[in-house]
Amino acid sequence: MEHFRKLSVSKKQSGCIGVLTGAVLSALLIQPLRLLPPGGLNVLAASGIYLLLMAGGWLAGCRWNEGQGADMEPQDIPNDSACCKILDTSVIIDGRILDICKAGFLEGEIIIPAFVLDELRHIADSADPLRRNRGRRGLDMLNKLQNEVGCPVRIVQQDYNDVEEVDVKLLRLCREMGGAVLTNDYNLNKVAGVTGVQVLNINELAGALRPVVLPGEEMQVHLVREGKEPGQGVAYLDDGTMVVVENGRRRVGETLDVIVTTVLQTNAGRMIFSRLKSGEDRAV
Repeated sequence: MEHFRKLSVSKKQSGCIGVLTGAVLSALLIQPLRLLPPGGLNVLAASGIYLLLMAGGWLAGCRWNEGQGADMEPQDIPNDSACCKILDTSVIIDGRILDICKAGFLEGEIIIPAFVLDELRHIADSADPLRRNRGRRGLDMLNKLQNEVGCPVRIVQQDYNDVEEVDVKLLRLCREMGGAVLTNDYNLNKVAGVTGVQVLNINELAGALRPVVLPGEEMQVHLVREGKEPGQGVAYLDDGTMVVVENGRRRVGETLDVIVTTVLQTNAGRMIFSRLKSGEDRAV
């Protein structure tokens, strides 16, 4: 009885249909027994046929239901989000991909093209100290991706000798592998969109995760420099968002409470305009 309660509704329904089918077949099969003289053997044989076919109908119905359910198992459903993710040079040097992978928000295999790896090595060997540091940071990030992150990382040796630009090679590899390019390069993002390659832009993800700020809200900021317009002071939030504070020029270097007046979203990012909280405004 406990086993019956644990069965799904669809399985019970399939089993009941099987029982009814078995009962109908039993009624047809026992018709020849009615021509024989009445007796205990006839009743026993008819009862056995009913029990056998009804029990068989129940089992057949349940097994049919299991077969239908197996075709709809979640692991058999195509998952486009699990396609391979092909990294470009900029997103490796950026480093935020490591935290995204650790947080479990990236599915599928991570692909590092050999030509991207060669470009990173070339940057790391540059005579320019800033460029050299960027290249070494990218190589360190690759090492951490391979050793610290749970998702699979694979280096693909395929190259295209007829093409010189790394971005063009990257897009061609994405089309051939059916993968998505992971980048924070604005130009590559646009070219990939035009050519029909799926793009995952880290900067767009960061922008989508920024906390929503509405006019009238209060926040605390640290003024770091003067603004372009007379009397303005400029501060920055932790995510790099610029906060312009009216009448804050003489308060540079201080941490102040401000009230948001306007939020401006541009292609370059987001800007917040604010004024000093009542009682802190001073003449400029």
